[in-house]
Amino acid sequence: MGLSRLLCLLTIGYLNIWTSGVLGDSESMCNATVSSRVEYEFTSDVVSSEHIITFKGYFPKKTRENYISAALKNAGVSNWTVLHRNNPAKDYPSDFDVISIGEHSKAAIEALREHPAVQRVTVQRQVHRTIKYIREDDCGPSGCLYNGWRKNEYRARGLNSFRQIRENGGFSSRKLLRTVPRQITSVLKADLLWSLGVTGEGIKVAVFDTGLARNHPHFGRVKERTDWTGENTLDDALGHGTFVAGIIASRADCLGFAPDADLHIFRVFTDNQVSYTSWFLDAFNYAIMKKIDVLNLSIGGPDFMDYPFVDKVWELSANKVIMVSAIGNDGPLYGTLNNPADQMDVIGVGGIGFDDRIAKFSSRGMTTWELPNGYGRMKPDIVTYGSGVRGSSVNGGCKSLSGTSVASPVVAGAIALLASGVPRQNLSPASVKQALSVTARRLPGFNMFEQGHGKLDLISAYQFLREYEPQASLSPPYIDLTECQYMWPYCTQPLFYSAQPTIVNVTVINGLGVAGDVTKVSWHPHLPHGIMLSVSADYSEVLWPWSGWLALSFTVLEQGAKYDGIVEGHVNVTIESHDETGEGATRNTTLMLPLRARIIPVPVRERRLLWDQYHSLRYPSGYFPRDDLKAKHDPLDWHADHIHTNFRDMYRRLREHGFYLEVMGTPLTCVNTSLYGALLLVDPEDEYFPEEMATLKKAVDSGLSLVVFADWYNASLLRHVNFYDENTRQWWTPETGGSNIPALNDLLSMYQVAFGDRVFEGSFKLGGHRMYYASGTHIHSFPEHGILLTAKLTDQGQHIMSTEKNSGGGGSTGETVDVPILGLLQTDGETRDYTNSTSDQVPKAGRIVVYGDSSCLEGGAARSCHWLLLAGLQYALVGHLPTSLKDAAAPRHHRDVHIIPSDLPKRAEGGRLHLYSRVLSKDGSGPRQLPECVSESPIPPKPVHTPPAARTLAPRHQPTDPKSISAPEVEGTEAAPRAWRGSGAAPSRPHQDTDPGDSTLMSRLLTFSALMLILYCCVIFWKRYGRRFRRRRIISLAT
Repeated sequence: MGLSRLLCLLTIGYLNIWTSGVLGDSESMCNATVSSRVEYEFTSDVVSSEHIITFKGYFPKKTRENYISAALKNAGVSNWTVLHRNNPAKDYPSDFDVISIGEHSKAAIEALREHPAVQRVTVQRQVHRTIKYIREDDCGPSGCLYNGWRKNEYRARGLNSFRQIRENGGFSSRKLLRTVPRQITSVLKADLLWSLGVTGEGIKVAVFDTGLARNHPHFGRVKERTDWTGENTLDDALGHGTFVAGIIASRADCLGFAPDADLHIFRVFTDNQVSYTSWFLDAFNYAIMKKIDVLNLSIGGPDFMDYPFVDKVWELSANKVIMVSAIGNDGPLYGTLNNPADQMDVIGVGGIGFDDRIAKFSSRGMTTWELPNGYGRMKPDIVTYGSGVRGSSVNGGCKSLSGTSVASPVVAGAIALLASGVPRQNLSPASVKQALSVTARRLPGFNMFEQGHGKLDLISAYQFLREYEPQASLSPPYIDLTECQYMWPYCTQPLFYSAQPTIVNVTVINGLGVAGDVTKVSWHPHLPHGIMLSVSADYSEVLWPWSGWLALSFTVLEQGAKYDGIVEGHVNVTIESHDETGEGATRNTTLMLPLRARIIPVPVRERRLLWDQYHSLRYPSGYFPRDDLKAKHDPLDWHADHIHTNFRDMYRRLREHGFYLEVMGTPLTCVNTSLYGALLLVDPEDEYFPEEMATLKKAVDSGLSLVVFADWYNASLLRHVNFYDENTRQWWTPETGGSNIPALNDLLSMYQVAFGDRVFEGSFKLGGHRMYYASGTHIHSFPEHGILLTAKLTDQGQHIMSTEKNSGGGGSTGETVDVPILGLLQTDGETRDYTNSTSDQVPKAGRIVVYGDSSCLEGGAARSCHWLLLAGLQYALVGHLPTSLKDAAAPRHHRDVHIIPSDLPKRAEGGRLHLYSRVLSKDGSGPRQLPECVSESPIPPKPVHTPPAARTLAPRHQPTDPKSISAPEVEGTEAAPRAWRGSGAAPSRPHQDTDPGDSTLMSRLLTFSALMLILYCCVIFWKRYGRRFRRRRIISLAT
């Protein structure tokens, strides 16, 4: 896009803009149409020469420098500098510094970490945001893919992009078209609170964004504007921050929720859309000192291991700053939550349209911090309108935008409005989250990882906070593994004996105080059947700040091996919290978590599949690239590779065909493989223990089949898909390819199966299905008695590397090669169809299916290959070779080595995989000691006699009738002398001396009188003209 187009696009405000008067001119001048949208891309470079030194307390500048100097002097390091930070917080005590280290950086870092005053040493991160203008009519149904590989960019924390209004997208059935409202405040009934004098007055709201336009006519209470970028400007040149601030506190045209709130604008992005972690840390410290009440972050990224940032967010919450953050615009894929919205103490907000459907762009849960050993938490916390919402434009008008960056300030503004009408002692990050969660209205047809607790109900939340008593709560408040659709995916697969534990991660919200403890967890099965269920618990003993986690593992005891039915019970969680008054008093409460599950008899072995999660690695913390080298817009593999995240569609397809999937979060040596028909190895990045290889060999010899979906790997190509850090002028190389092919080859070597080091891509047909091979590997060697299937593909790896060398793109001719991509092997006999064979004729050993590309199994794939997985399982489990694969099989010939010219892939020299591996030693000396197989100790059951629970375990909270609320009458909060009025505000309240009962009775009498009058008129009309109509009818029949 040309510079003039970019400047023009920035002027009119990024997306489809509805402004009065100037819209037509803007569109004609910029040639903008509704078939275009603006997307943001974010890059994050590690500034390796700069490090953030986090201290264990707040110290003056001189003290911090003395600590650093003492540590580095003892290590003999002299080439270092403390970077000067010229911002409003420079004169205040701080808990961190940024230093630049020259030589001997490793020794300097170790010396700093050993200093008693230093808590942590981490690298400095630079975030850069870029803007792209995309014509939607140039994109296919799966969205836009960008050709080539971006060298110096990958997604990190950045402003969540606004999207073009697409109210009716996402499904094709006919439906009622709804008008987009002019004021979002009217939809959520904020004007009702305005009429009561609740307008946000006295509440400090911080907006961390791109600044605010100078002297903007929409704002009346901008208390402070600060710049943290060093550009010496406070204005908003981009419009992003202006729009967000307008949703919160605009007083004119496109109204905000809290027009009388005190705005504190933090400019943390430059005009070139660059930011640093240290800028946020300084700005967060300043917000704490300013005693900010509500902080909006319309930013996000997948890096939940940026520890200084995460720690500072916790500190903000501990200081009673209510933080609201956008959940991300990476939907509809699951497992795409952004940080910090995925943190327990932050209110994570998703987006919906005005048709009350989850917006397609809104990111979905679960959180992925806990994998592979545990299971993710429920997020988002709440959803609200984020599609087609009107807000302030940088030029003083209004515009309509979409995205979770819109939904986040809607909730932040609503919280500021609520906070001004309730007692101060009722406000904390925990109490506000409880108010929003308990009163939210659940949307039918969407699960908890899409909507959280449901849609924001402003009026009910206001009433809840007015009457609030300090309390603790659980999120979700119950566990019903039979409730579909809300409890997806738990409701899709029943429990049974010998299955891998089913884990549910519950968030404990502690409204009793900022710090507390979980002192006891007890399990109470309901007789007679609840005793068949075993429950184990792991939890954060300390609840800080305001929250903690409770992981419950469910397994079926042997006595339930043949049971088919529902079991119920409840878990009691006892919490002890410290009183904030400083008197040393404690508060105790016990929460009850209802539980319901369905148990079925143990399925046959051929129906049970084991999914290897243990050997999956992802970003963060290392640089693990995506499986599709053409996915330039999102090159990081950060979706967790779990059956309930990016492989969700595959999981649903397998369940529809009667398979039971169990997740392996431990080494293979800890699993009884004799219970399973097949082990699924899909896109593994880690190495394997030697003991695991021996275990797998015995398992396959005993009947376990192995299904492998690999991906690309080439040591030379890794250097071509790196990114360049312009600050340090260093290249950062991926830790491995799409899959760790050398490790897979070691695992498969006992069967003479190996993948090659060439990378292919292209479209082809297999078994009557259209397929796309997205940056996959190929089969290098395969036993002669096995079955191979080939496809004509293009050498993508050679194309990428030759394009780099020639810089003209002339290195690839586009010629196709006949590439072996699918192999089927009977490990101890002839590889053929055993459908018509007797049980004695079918080999007892397992079978192996290998395929060179896993991208087609992921959600959002242009052409999914779920049918191929089902066909492969049909062969692997029962020996039946589907006709579609049998007809496509290549003629047999000698092919034990070098099917096509290639080499066996080698591990990259100088790789850092050992730093992130669960198998390799941290020093890179080889595999570490095999971890012990640890199983959670079950909670001793305490059975109780309880009648069966209601049909639903969901707590019932009746929405508040807007007519029932009244003006706040609390100490320190007085009704405003006049209700705030803006365009679109609610009319005045009815007079208090009017009896509502008399008004209702009078209305009913008038309605009844009108109906009687209409009936009387109809009777008179029929008596007068009915005879004529009947006479005419008779005459016409006679003629």
